[in-house]
Amino acid sequence: MIQAIRGTYDVLPADVGVWHAIEDRLRQTFHVYGFGEIRTPMFEATELFIRGVGEETDIVSKEMYTFSDRDESKSLTLRPEGTAAVIRAYIEHQLYNEARMLKLYYIGPMFRRERPQKGRYRQHVQAGAEVLSNTDNPAIEAEVMEMLTKFLTGLGIPDLELSINSVGDRECRPPYIQSLKTEIRSRTDRLCKDCRRRGEKNPLRVFDCKVPSCQPVIAELPTITDRLCENCRSHFEKFKSYLIARDISFRVNPRLVRGLDYYTRTTFEITSGRLGSQNTVAGGGRYDGLSEELDGPPAKGFGFGMGLERLILSIPDTAHLVPDYQPEYFIAPIGDAAFDRATLLARNLRTAGKRVYVDFDARSLKSQMRLADKLGAKSVIIIGEEELKTGTVLLRDMSTKEQRNIREEEL
Repeated sequence: MIQAIRGTYDVLPADVGVWHAIEDRLRQTFHVYGFGEIRTPMFEATELFIRGVGEETDIVSKEMYTFSDRDESKSLTLRPEGTAAVIRAYIEHQLYNEARMLKLYYIGPMFRRERPQKGRYRQHVQAGAEVLSNTDNPAIEAEVMEMLTKFLTGLGIPDLELSINSVGDRECRPPYIQSLKTEIRSRTDRLCKDCRRRGEKNPLRVFDCKVPSCQPVIAELPTITDRLCENCRSHFEKFKSYLIARDISFRVNPRLVRGLDYYTRTTFEITSGRLGSQNTVAGGGRYDGLSEELDGPPAKGFGFGMGLERLILSIPDTAHLVPDYQPEYFIAPIGDAAFDRATLLARNLRTAGKRVYVDFDARSLKSQMRLADKLGAKSVIIIGEEELKTGTVLLRDMSTKEQRNIREEEL
């Protein structure tokens, strides 16, 4: 038997209602805050992610699904994250000419060859939002945090915590990186192999390490929060003041750097205590300069990504979210003539927007009633010999068990 590839999964009909509900709520929330949807291809030129995300990030160095086009003239990669693709589209279609501030969102599959865990898959669905403008006003970050926290609390997710940090900019980060390298080199004998490699090529990534033996060493390292230039410090203080004004609780985590090279200044994560060790629900940050890095015009950017699988796992009770897909009418015909009438009646009811199930198996009435009950049908329409003669149907309410003969028009 051929099975789904490791790290992938099927969303079955019994579960898909939750997905519809989450996606609908996301779209409603995005639209309230002025975001428009963008849909980019599921694969892009590999160069986009090497330049945009960073060659020394775990995503690019370990996790991407990369392959040659059939004529082997171009290297292609299944998109591992959404921001780089959105910026590529922003540049290619000159969306910067449409407005001084552009708000975009996406919902779609991403691909990373990670070790599959609960809530982490090699193909996963990610929702994200990007704000692109000519200003780095920290009120933009605060508004996105307001939107995101309002959405998550509205789903009833418990124990949410917002962690924030500033990772500096091109002025204050380079001298900090040099001092960080020096500190890491003096401790290489106590660090794992990956940390030793990152310490030379991309030292900020050391803070992403999850190896237990590395944590005491990481705790000794200097943090960029203490080395910010005046502009970055002022930006971070204003951001915090905007959060406080909106009654958004947060904690400053000076070792929060996120896993992508394009972040500048503000980074953030929202976690849930319900998820265990893999507890991040959403994360993101500011990425001023990414457009220029990809040969586009100067632009300031801020955004986030959120895995929907992990989001759904963090909701204690999803039953109240699920749309009602149960049949409003189950039509139970008895005999061939009744079946012919049932199919036409079903067509008329569906044209009127009703959810209708017709039994095609010529079962007994008793069997059909059991099936209607299993499907959760609100009402059963019984058509037998007597109903054919009188031009009526027998309507049975499945909750009260009351039934009466009515004409089709009354439905």
